[in-house]
Amino acid sequence: MRDRTILLDGCSKTYAMTGWRLGFCGVPPGLVEPFNRMIINSVSCTAAFTQRAALAAVTGPWEPIQAMIDEFHKRRDVIIEGLNRIPGVSCVEPGGAFYAFPNITALERPSEDVAQFLLDRAGVACLAGSTFGPNGEGYLRFSYANSIEAIRDALDAIEATLPELTA
Repeated sequence: MRDRTILLDGCSKTYAMTGWRLGFCGVPPGLVEPFNRMIINSVSCTAAFTQRAALAAVTGPWEPIQAMIDEFHKRRDVIIEGLNRIPGVSCVEPGGAFYAFPNITALERPSEDVAQFLLDRAGVACLAGSTFGPNGEGYLRFSYANSIEAIRDALDAIEATLPELTA
């Protein structure tokens, strides 16, 4: 399998380097040159500090990363429990990243309208599921890359204001 395996990964999630747009790959020797040609014309010239940060991340100790993962699991549990207690909202536990994607079809409103309402009335920013294509309609996307206190405050604000939308 070694000669037929291509590994593509990035630093965004595991190393909390979102927005840095830095990834890496491992390819069989025969694919190095074709990959170089493709990369040089599409995503070359990554800043040196970003490369150094990635090197430090992938060669450094795992304990801080595990601590971050544990913290995100706590945040995930808080937001999922909180969303599921709100009438008209249901949310399954996500398998990765730091986003919850609750189902809001019971609210009988377009996801874009609900997202705008939550921003205007509850002060809570989220993305309409329709942003991710037609199959996302009826869902919202919330990030839980924030403190547990801020997540709880947002959930309280959603729970307090959402009845205004359905009244």
